[in-house]
Amino acid sequence: MTKSINTREIVLDLLLEWEKGAVFSHRLIRDVLNKYNYLSGQEKGFIKRLAEGTIERQIELDYRLEQVSSVPVHKMKPLIRSLLRMSVYQILYMDSVPDAAAVSEAVKLAGKRKFQNLKGFVNGVLRSAAKQKEAQVYPDPGQDMTAYLSVRYSMPVWLVEKWLEDYGRENTERILEGMLQARPVTIRFAGGMTESQREDWKQQVRDLGVKVRSHPYLPYAAELEGAEGIGSLPGYQEGNFAVQDVSSMLAVEAAGVKPGDFVLDVCAAPGGKTMLAAEKVMPDGRVTARDVSESKVDLLRENLERMDLHHVKVEVRDATLPDESLKGKADVVLADVPCSGLGVIGRKKDIKYRVSKEQLGELEKLQKAILKQAVSYVRENGILLYSTCTINKQENQEMVQWICREFSFQPEDMSTFLPRDIEEESVKSGMLQLLPGVHDSDGFFFARLRKKAVRGSDRC
Repeated sequence: MTKSINTREIVLDLLLEWEKGAVFSHRLIRDVLNKYNYLSGQEKGFIKRLAEGTIERQIELDYRLEQVSSVPVHKMKPLIRSLLRMSVYQILYMDSVPDAAAVSEAVKLAGKRKFQNLKGFVNGVLRSAAKQKEAQVYPDPGQDMTAYLSVRYSMPVWLVEKWLEDYGRENTERILEGMLQARPVTIRFAGGMTESQREDWKQQVRDLGVKVRSHPYLPYAAELEGAEGIGSLPGYQEGNFAVQDVSSMLAVEAAGVKPGDFVLDVCAAPGGKTMLAAEKVMPDGRVTARDVSESKVDLLRENLERMDLHHVKVEVRDATLPDESLKGKADVVLADVPCSGLGVIGRKKDIKYRVSKEQLGELEKLQKAILKQAVSYVRENGILLYSTCTINKQENQEMVQWICREFSFQPEDMSTFLPRDIEEESVKSGMLQLLPGVHDSDGFFFARLRKKAVRGSDRC
C-alpha cells in the first residue's frame, strides 16, 4: 500500500463525517474514492469494504463492544467510538487482516489523533474483542427473538418488529440475511441489441475480469460482479446498456406498455423505467417523463441522450400539482413514488438508521398527494402502475387498497406479463412484493391497476 497514505485513517475520518448525519454513506464513500483516485485498486477496495461494513454492521459491532468495554459505546469519544467499531469489524469480518494488525494500527491511530491517554483502553478493548470473536454473544433467541435478529443482522428493533408482524419469523430472517449479502450491479441491454450482440458483449466484459450472469427473470437483464466503474465498460457511452435493477424492469413489463401508447412517468429520475417504456412504445408512441427538480431532470436527460432515446418529452414538474392538459390522456401512468427505501438497504447501508416511524407517516401523505394527481391522467380503461422500492405494507398493499377505495381502479392479473420464475399468488390479484433474500432482486413492490367507469361494484 502507498506509504504516505494511511487507509485506516481515511476510513476513520469518513466515519466521523458520516456520524454527523448530513450525508449518506454511499455519497461520502464515492467522494473519498474520487479524492484518492490515485490509490491502487487494492487500497480503494480496502477503504470501501471497511467503511461500508462498519456502517452496515454497526448495531452488532456496538453490541460486541458493550461485552468487552467498561465504557458504554454511547459515552465514548466520537473518534474512539468510530475507531473501535472499524477495528472490531476488521477482527470479525476481514480475514485478510490479522487480529494483531487491527489492534496495533488502532492503537497507533489513537495516539496520532491526540488520544495518548486512551491507547491502553483501545488496546484492552480490542484484544478482548479478538479473544471473544468466535463466541456466540448474540442475545438468546429463545428469550428475545427480536433482540437476537436485531443484533445478528444489525437492524433497528422497530423494523425487526414490523417485519416479524408482516412477514413472520422465517421470511423476516431471509429478508435480513438477504440485506447483508452483496448485491451485484444489474444492467438492462438496449432493445436494439440482438442476443448474439449481448453474448459478444458479455465475453468482452469477462475478458476484463468482470463476472457476468444472465438474469433468470428477463433475457435482456444481466448481473455484474467486480465491475468498479460502470462508465468505463465497453458499450456504456454508446448506449448499449443501462444500470437498472430487474425489479424496476419487471414493473414496466407488468404495465403492459405497447407500441403506440402514450406513457406518463410522473416521478421519472434517474430514468430506468422511462427508458424501457420509451423503447416499448416505438415506433409511433410517446413518453413524457417528469421529476421535481432540475438536477433530477438533468440526470434523466443525460441517460436518455446516452441511450439515444430522443422521442421522450422531459419536464421539471412537481407531481403533487395538477396538470389539466393531461387529464384522462395517458394509456399508462407510471407512479414510482418517493418511499422509505427499505427494500434497497442492501445497496444503501444507512437507510435503516435514517428512517423512522414518524417519517413513514409523512411519506404516506406525500404519496397520496402525488397519487391524487396521477390517477386523473389515466384514460378510461388505461393502466396505473404503482411502485415503490420498499417492503413496508403501509406504503404498498395498503396504498393500493386506498387507491381502489378512493378512485375507480381495479387491480388486474399480471401473470401474462411476468416470467414464470415468479410464481406468487399475489400476481393474479394485481400486486407483487419482491423481497431481498427471497427473490433475485432488490426489495420492490408494484401493482397493475386498471381505470374503470365509476360503479360501486368495481371498487375494492
